[in-house]
Amino acid sequence: MADKMAYEGERNHINSGHLYSQKRTCPLVYLNNKQLPQTNEVKYLGIHLDRRLTWRQHITMKRKQLDHKLRSLYWLIGRKSQLSLSNKLPVFTLTLKPIWTYGIQLWGSASNSHLDTLDRFQSKALRLLTNAPWFVPNAIIRNDLRVTTIRQEVKKHYNTYRQRLAVHPNHLAITLLQGLPCNKRLKRHYPEELVTRFNYQYVRPPVSKIDPCRLNLKGNASLEVSPS
Repeated sequence: MADKMAYEGERNHINSGHLYSQKRTCPLVYLNNKQLPQTNEVKYLGIHLDRRLTWRQHITMKRKQLDHKLRSLYWLIGRKSQLSLSNKLPVFTLTLKPIWTYGIQLWGSASNSHLDTLDRFQSKALRLLTNAPWFVPNAIIRNDLRVTTIRQEVKKHYNTYRQRLAVHPNHLAITLLQGLPCNKRLKRHYPEELVTRFNYQYVRPPVSKIDPCRLNLKGNASLEVSPS
């Protein structure tokens, strides 16, 4: 039994580390008289936590994972695929979307530049699905396919998360929605702000005058464009 405990302690010492979010260096932490290694990034439950909680590493890794998954599905939902758009869209929703929506209630507080990284991927994937011409704006493609933006998904998931905590049987769960810290740093967003952070209405951009009425795309996809 003692040998087993010693082995478990040795394994935990190798595989574990502690994160410190302050600017100054963290004091040394010991476990079983052995120093725990310090690290600037750590992965826990599929979420990459960085020292400053900017979520840069998490979003970067998710973008790489999404690019790899999209390449593996190119034969099915790519431009040359014979699959109809009505079947391509569920593949996108069921295989690609869950990759970046996991943990969105936390990393949704990232900066706009980090959120734009995932927004660009979604625009790239939707253009691939529809085989849209270069002159069709991304906003029109999202609107006609009824696909929400990254920021809209952040707000929707966080509102659902708040509603679940409000009726949770554990009365301590509601304390997770406590107010913002008094020493709030400038330009730093917190999960509690996601309810009001993206409070704006989507305005459809003006339609290009290149096509008079309708754009027929390949793969049984069509985008409606009203004449100006």
